[in-house]
Amino acid sequence: MLAVFLGFSFANISVAKVSVDEANKLGTNLTPIGAEKTGNTDGTIPEWIGGLPTNAGAVDAKGFLSDPFASEQPLFTITAANAEQYKDKLSAGQLAMFKRYPETYKIPVYPTHRSAALPDEIYAAAKTSALNTEGIDGGNGLKGFGDSRFYAFPIPKNGVEVVWNHTTRYRGGNIKRQITRMQPLENGAFNVVSFDDEISYPVYLPDLGKGRGENILYYFIQKVKSPSRLSGDVLLVHETIDQVKEPRMAWLYNAGQRRVRRAPQVAYDAPAPAADGLATMDNYDMFNGAPNRYTWALIGKKEMYIPYNSHKLDSPNLEYKDILRAGHINQDLTRYELHRVWEVVAKVKPGERHIYATRHMYFDEDSWQLALVDHYDNRGQLWRVGEGHMQQYYSKQAPGYTAEVLYDISSGRYSVMGLKNEEEQSIVFGAQAAAARYTPAALRRVGVR
Repeated sequence: MLAVFLGFSFANISVAKVSVDEANKLGTNLTPIGAEKTGNTDGTIPEWIGGLPTNAGAVDAKGFLSDPFASEQPLFTITAANAEQYKDKLSAGQLAMFKRYPETYKIPVYPTHRSAALPDEIYAAAKTSALNTEGIDGGNGLKGFGDSRFYAFPIPKNGVEVVWNHTTRYRGGNIKRQITRMQPLENGAFNVVSFDDEISYPVYLPDLGKGRGENILYYFIQKVKSPSRLSGDVLLVHETIDQVKEPRMAWLYNAGQRRVRRAPQVAYDAPAPAADGLATMDNYDMFNGAPNRYTWALIGKKEMYIPYNSHKLDSPNLEYKDILRAGHINQDLTRYELHRVWEVVAKVKPGERHIYATRHMYFDEDSWQLALVDHYDNRGQLWRVGEGHMQQYYSKQAPGYTAEVLYDISSGRYSVMGLKNEEEQSIVFGAQAAAARYTPAALRRVGVR
């Protein structure tokens, strides 16, 4: 069965399926999910030849992957001293980081590897999407998407379609994760909040029943493991396809009170849990949630240095203290490569509100994941800089994030979500689940300490 992945509503513009001739470009001129198959003219971006194979490296007992590019050295390193030379391939946020941390922030640039690879049935699903999926309700929902459930618009025509591809991208089936969130202070000191995350999709829940979950994209549970004062608290989310017509449904279980309550505030720019006010709910996954407060403009494609193939950063041999530094993560552990990205600008609509008035977004063409996001406040000032450190979970043919980092330029602090180096295991793909687990009544059992 195919799984249902993140998808959300968008600006009031029309989106539509493509012709048979256009769809036939998938797998020929284009990769099966819509990237340019050819490299660039000077060879710094190679041709896509299928991505990393499933046996690209070893998998340890915890599920952590070895780094298939461990022997490579940086081609060069961008610093505050030479950033001007590379500014055409850097975001405004990256340039701002060089100014904020001129002595320590750097971007090590490695050879480009187009490592994204997916199962054949997902490639087939993307072509089905191209032929059948249309936007409805001003872009707030999808028509004809039920036969595919992946990559709604692999040949995008506008910004809305690009964002849909991020939110409907393949992630490897139902997943369970042991991850962390940390917000280092200006001196680098930090505390660790640990979570158990799980996401399940209607087509992977055999007890869901026919006709149920038709407007559900996924079911999400996040349980706090530590610190002890938060341990046992649980967030349950039913994510809907059209969130304007049927808003996201969420419940919170407070272990101290042993009480389940509705949580309608779990959306938009509400503060993210355990983030010290440094991230919003829709910063999760670099962007998520109902997009009805924004308009979306497709600027085009460009080449940029983005975080990529971040296996070194995911090593179980690292401790969190090796990664976290004052101001930003340890850039010696990061890897950036030159890739083509889709550039989309989101602006708050007249009459709507959000603490981020503008989001400047860059999506990796090979995986459709958001790689960089610059967030601007209502004065037009750059406020927060998001970096999604991509890695290909090659053993499961699924692109994903090693970590999502959100830098606050104003305060000098940052939030990092998703690190799991010290946890008991890496991501579990294709996890078994039951629909009965994702009900408010079941939250108390999930939250038992």
